[in-house]
Amino acid sequence: MLIFPGVLLFVLIWFGRDLREFFSSLGELSLKGAGFEASLKRKQAEVVAALSAAAASKPDEDKTRESIAKEAMIAADVVAEVVTPRVIRRASRSTVLWVDDNPDNNTYERQALEALGVSFVLATSTDEALKKISLQRFDAIISDMGRPPDSRAGYTLLDKLRAQNNQTPFIIYAGSRNPEHVAESRRHGAIGCTNNANELFEMLLFVLGRAG
Repeated sequence: MLIFPGVLLFVLIWFGRDLREFFSSLGELSLKGAGFEASLKRKQAEVVAALSAAAASKPDEDKTRESIAKEAMIAADVVAEVVTPRVIRRASRSTVLWVDDNPDNNTYERQALEALGVSFVLATSTDEALKKISLQRFDAIISDMGRPPDSRAGYTLLDKLRAQNNQTPFIIYAGSRNPEHVAESRRHGAIGCTNNANELFEMLLFVLGRAG
């Protein structure tokens, strides 16, 4: 799914000159190797717009226009560094399972990755996720942590998969990224955990690129 032009326009107006200069500096590279033609500049712009919208949409009492603008510039730096023709070719062949009991919370994050061609399958419970995993191979799994009544549902799903010797790369996208939670997620077998859209984006593309 492509980002609506209005979202990109909003980001450019809201975050001002620095992002406009960033977009104007990107080269117009035509991509043909994966059976499609698209502007690399346009794809990068769509991704930055979606990641910026993801940052702006998350509830945070300390959030300010300046902090959101900073996240947008970080997104621009990440996208400029990691979104290459090779990454897009790999992403366009990837399918990711996203497990969250409220998938609307992650709309912009998915749009950022869908702009690169990543396909998503959604599940809203651990049981539904396990059923879909039994029927289809996924390149990666993203999961939230708490899904009522299980406050550690992300780990429950991950532990069940590892007990079955399913080694699909697993990322926890939840409410914390402090070192203790990152370390615990890795002990369970996850790539890591984060609550930051830019980090999630970079982490997933690293996983997909490593598998390619």
